[in-house]
Amino acid sequence: MNASRRDFLKGGAALAAWGLTGCATRSRRSGLAKVVVVGAGYGGATAARYLRLLDANIHVTLIDAAEPYLSCPGSNDVIAGLQPLAALQCNHSGLSRNWDVQRVRATVKAIDPDRRQVRLHNDAVLAYDRLILSPGIDFRWDAIAGYDEAASQTVPHAWKAGPQTELLYRQLQAMPANGTLIICAPPNPYRCPPGPYERASLIAHYLQQRKPRAKLLILDGKSQFSKQALFQEAWRRYYPGLLEWLPYTRTGRLERVDAQSLTVHTEFELFKADVLNVIPPQQAGALARQAGLADAAGWCPVHPGSFASTLAPDIHVIGDACNAGPMPKSAFAAGSQAKACALAVAASLQDRPIPAPALINTCYSFVTPQAAISVAGVYKIERGQLSNVAGGETPLTGDWQEEARYAQNWRRAVRSDAFAENS
Repeated sequence: MNASRRDFLKGGAALAAWGLTGCATRSRRSGLAKVVVVGAGYGGATAARYLRLLDANIHVTLIDAAEPYLSCPGSNDVIAGLQPLAALQCNHSGLSRNWDVQRVRATVKAIDPDRRQVRLHNDAVLAYDRLILSPGIDFRWDAIAGYDEAASQTVPHAWKAGPQTELLYRQLQAMPANGTLIICAPPNPYRCPPGPYERASLIAHYLQQRKPRAKLLILDGKSQFSKQALFQEAWRRYYPGLLEWLPYTRTGRLERVDAQSLTVHTEFELFKADVLNVIPPQQAGALARQAGLADAAGWCPVHPGSFASTLAPDIHVIGDACNAGPMPKSAFAAGSQAKACALAVAASLQDRPIPAPALINTCYSFVTPQAAISVAGVYKIERGQLSNVAGGETPLTGDWQEEARYAQNWRRAVRSDAFAENS
């Protein structure tokens, strides 16, 4: 393993605090153990790396068709013209080169929990002792009348980084100087709770600089949202008269979208847009649902701490796809869950008790290119469930410019931790 001593000690110290030091113990099984990780985003990549850190005798295979991976954190910057899409690219070469993670570029076609096998799109079969899924989210295309996958080619969701991100940016550029842009924010739960409001803030900055007569509306499927007081203070402070938030309690629930006329029909009103961004309701990624790992709500129930599926043996689900109680669906939360899951998997393969971890989520949101706000939470297992035991937000009177500097460093650190970009 070629990882630097500094990185190894940094990671090892964190894991030692959880009660299991990397590679200190070898069981009779660990040398034979095979762990397959499906999904190479923040959750899956982190799980793969930390499994190797915990026990170098575990053979780890990381499967995902995408290379490079495009980071969703930072994608709102692309939409607002602050950075190119290429800035979101993360590759997995550091995981392979420095941590001996076997990278397989493929799509998983099926999972056989009884045989403990995954079948790839080319019908190759991989056996596993433990399977970790980090399949992300899919959209509920049947949730909004008139808005399906075909309609999203005209009315982008831009909630998965890639072509949709650039499509929304191009539409923003082409919008009339006095045009109206509408963002439809989904009901809970969904990926990145503050994301629609960071997006609105950065788009408002773009409009203020280039189309000051334009208007931005948020039609919300909720009556309250993450970091609400901070975002609303930012809009009052930086974008007076430009941006308006309309909860469903004022407009009625979103009922129908007409992608051709760019109109939104709610229970009480009709809204016409020049640019329309609909973020639809969400569910666990298709692979998890097809494998029978999701419940009726569309998310994957898991045991807190280990993130082992409650519906299938020897399978763990982390990240946006799982139901982690009060933990939000975020990149940082996925990484935190991945470390706890890796710890549980390594401990079980070493025939050791699985410790109960404390998990953390931290999320920064930019409200201008030079100002940011944040929220943090600490989660522990209480009475068999994850509970939020501590947390806080940026003060309304805090130094938001300093928060923006922290936010940039936070992005770099989270990416480096997941993808081993600097190891």
